[in-house]
Amino acid sequence: MDFSLTDEQLHVQETARDFTNNEVIARANENARTHTFDLELAQMIADQGYLGAIVPTEYGGAGLDYVTYGLVVQEVGRGDSAMRTVISVQTSLVCSSILKFGTEEQKHKYLPKLCSGEWFGCFGLTEPDTGSDAANQRTKATKVDGGWKINGSKIVHLDGQPLEGRDDLRPDRRRARLQGPRRVSRRHRPARLRRHRDQGKMGLHASDTAAIALDDVFCADEDVLGPIGKGFSVAMSSLDSGRYSVASGCVGICQGALDASVEYSKERIQWGKPIASFQLVQSMLAEMKLRTDAARLLTFRAGWMKDQGQPTRWRPRSPSSTPARPRNGSPTRRSRSTAARATSTTTPSNGCCATCA
Repeated sequence: MDFSLTDEQLHVQETARDFTNNEVIARANENARTHTFDLELAQMIADQGYLGAIVPTEYGGAGLDYVTYGLVVQEVGRGDSAMRTVISVQTSLVCSSILKFGTEEQKHKYLPKLCSGEWFGCFGLTEPDTGSDAANQRTKATKVDGGWKINGSKIVHLDGQPLEGRDDLRPDRRRARLQGPRRVSRRHRPARLRRHRDQGKMGLHASDTAAIALDDVFCADEDVLGPIGKGFSVAMSSLDSGRYSVASGCVGICQGALDASVEYSKERIQWGKPIASFQLVQSMLAEMKLRTDAARLLTFRAGWMKDQGQPTRWRPRSPSSTPARPRNGSPTRRSRSTAARATSTTTPSNGCCATCA
């Protein structure tokens, strides 16, 4: 098993690290303080090729594998998780869904503009009364001549400047993907789409999240993504792809916290010595390093599985592989008693465990 990165992956990682240090981190504090979505920085991210990292080059993307894509997200997430969200939504939720479920016409029509940053996408699954119960959707799509009319409300991540009303909507910069149990639409006529003011978030202030009202928003038949009636499956598949980039971004946050902690421990002086020289602080830093590396390796494994086409969702064992319940006695008691007998026969005379022996 080879854990080393290729020369190309190392180059991509170094480039992403330099970009994060020079551009992302320099703007992160101000954007978070003012709750500003930095459209200029988002366009710079697009120019780096990060908005379409996993999209094949024939559709305008960078054509990276998932492990390399994870390296990019880790570095950007280390600098600003809000900007990492821009990459995750655009690449993992929007572009990957079009790649998997879109027609060739849809791919050639939308992916090049999404990868270049000319268009920014958003993902609309959450509703005001629907959060973790994603199947309980109230937004409806009604069949009309030539397409569908959508009515309802969504809470979406909008990669763009705040919209203060339908007059400010710009069709060339906004595309909504609205997914529900029955229908999926990926493009809308914005004449009857209304944005409500964000009520405040606990974090990610530099990313734009808003509630939108859909009043007879029209979606043409050619813009429906995936088979009719399979919208919920498309939405769940999108989230599977998004979770990988979120996990990679979290590894970046861990690395950023570790780097900052190490630096502070060298600068902070107590009793005439840097606190980095204290055994307790060293133990805490070592634990942070251990957990960060473990999370990174687990994320790399998920990326490798995605590159190999293997399923990345955990599935419990089938009932046939589960041991039958004994007729007499509790299985818990039996297992404990069996473990106790095994321990008594394997524990060495020095009282330590068999592993230490």
